[in-house]
Amino acid sequence: MAKNITMKDIAIKLGVSTVTVSKALSGKEGVSNEVRELIKHTAEEMGYRYNALGKSMREGRNYNIGILIAEQFMHESAFYSKMYQALIKEMMKFDYFGILEIISGHDERKLVMPHILKKNKVDGIILLGQMHRDYIRMIDNTNIPYIFLDFVDDTFNVDTIISDNVYGAYEITKYLISHGHSKIGFVGNQLATTSITDRYIGFYKALLENKLEIKEEWIINDRDEYGNFIDLRLPKELPTAFVCNCDKIAYELILLLKKKGIRVPNDVSVVGYDNYIYATLSDPQITTVEVNVEAMSEMAVASIIRRCINPAIESSRKIISGKIIVRNSVSNLIDKRQNAN
Repeated sequence: MAKNITMKDIAIKLGVSTVTVSKALSGKEGVSNEVRELIKHTAEEMGYRYNALGKSMREGRNYNIGILIAEQFMHESAFYSKMYQALIKEMMKFDYFGILEIISGHDERKLVMPHILKKNKVDGIILLGQMHRDYIRMIDNTNIPYIFLDFVDDTFNVDTIISDNVYGAYEITKYLISHGHSKIGFVGNQLATTSITDRYIGFYKALLENKLEIKEEWIINDRDEYGNFIDLRLPKELPTAFVCNCDKIAYELILLLKKKGIRVPNDVSVVGYDNYIYATLSDPQITTVEVNVEAMSEMAVASIIRRCINPAIESSRKIISGKIIVRNSVSNLIDKRQNAN
């Protein structure tokens, strides 16, 4: 019968202490990343079976992290699916498991407690994407550790990890301006989420700094008060460019413009945000701002694990920068004018 491999066996093979092996396999501090990866690789090669149940019973924790997301963000936008996958991958490095629960609009409005909290299945919660303040208050009253990911609500004193939406939208609007665009619109409901609000602020800031006119009719709504997408309506007079709050909306806008016989980017330029699948599915492919999903997920997992271990630590806010990904959806009006002359 094959021998059960123990931490001591791994320690002897690598010439390290059993304590070091234990720290590496449990995701605790005090071990360098290089040594941690070596120990994990060796443990896998030797056929070591980690007793997560035993560890859970000894330490009084489930080693499960709940991920709550409002149903509206899972209907038609795959961006949060990418974020969820990155979170799960990061959790596995620390022997944690992620449990996703999608909160319906009805349950959010009626303040129905998430199933994973009713069953005491998780040690902590990651709230992914905007949620109603009353629903967050209900979560807060359970005293379970939780953090915000990809949105802000200053009513609650909790760890928050967000993308730098203001600066990202500011930069991509300036990119349009640097290409000769002075008539620029925005597509998105500024009140729908804090992310869209921040992106609108960045857009607005760039226009103000360059003393450019902001026409109300060039601000196009893309969703209702519940966050559900609605049909886009073009203004009678079009700007030369649109900043869209996400790649999905940029994709939909390009389809609508083409349907009306308006060429992108020849007649109207379009930029998006997120750098997800819609940006490359589109024809033309969309110039956009890439959100660093991996960095946000790494920080979110580190924050919630740290808070599960020590709920009393001071909360923090981490802002992750993005970058512009240039593709084919922007026309250079400066070059056009020079060629015309």
